[in-house]
Amino acid sequence: MKVIIFLYNGVTMLDAIGPYEVLKNMEDTEVLFVAEKIGEIKADSGFIDINVKHSIDDIKDADILIIPGSTIGFMQEMKNGNVLNWIREVDKTTKWTTSVCTGSLLLASAGLLNGLKATSHWRVINLLSNFGAIATRERVIEQGKYITASGVSAGIDMALHLSNKLVGEDQTKAIQLTIEYDPQPIFNAGNFSNAEDKIKKIAEKKLSKDAQKELGLLGMIKHSKNILKLMK
Repeated sequence: MKVIIFLYNGVTMLDAIGPYEVLKNMEDTEVLFVAEKIGEIKADSGFIDINVKHSIDDIKDADILIIPGSTIGFMQEMKNGNVLNWIREVDKTTKWTTSVCTGSLLLASAGLLNGLKATSHWRVINLLSNFGAIATRERVIEQGKYITASGVSAGIDMALHLSNKLVGEDQTKAIQLTIEYDPQPIFNAGNFSNAEDKIKKIAEKKLSKDAQKELGLLGMIKHSKNILKLMK
């Protein structure tokens, strides 16, 4: 089983590493990190770099394609014709094409989610409708071979959902135990529908602060007003 995870500057690291930790535990599975170009990829935090050894010029097929999200970086990739064309071409070879968080907007931009239900991070989920997808607030959504997950941590759930389909319940339970994934959050505030309005406002301020920081990291300051306006 060949799994490729696409990375780009500004990626949210857990979006990629969460599914990686699950799927690498499936037997006879190879997981590759792929970027537009070989070399260093910076996470949205600015504190973590990954040295990617495979480029989209080298990798043209996969059994599973995973597109992680980001705070701001996804918006630049949505306009990157080279990347979108690569996503379309790899998608022709996949058994499953998946996304985490705002990664679904790359799939939608590539025209792969037209007419399908899809989810994303709560702050930008409505942007999906601009590309023909049916924006739906669910944690994990399966539509044919396309699986989209909501924000960040949902990537682990998406990967377990996928593992269950590929290797069955017992193996997936064993993987879940291997990574000791037993979420017991201290507060019931991790779902947009459950969170209080005051908590949503605080979260929005944090996201705006993170977005401004990432804009600086990516050298995209001149576009900040337009991007932040889209995210409101």
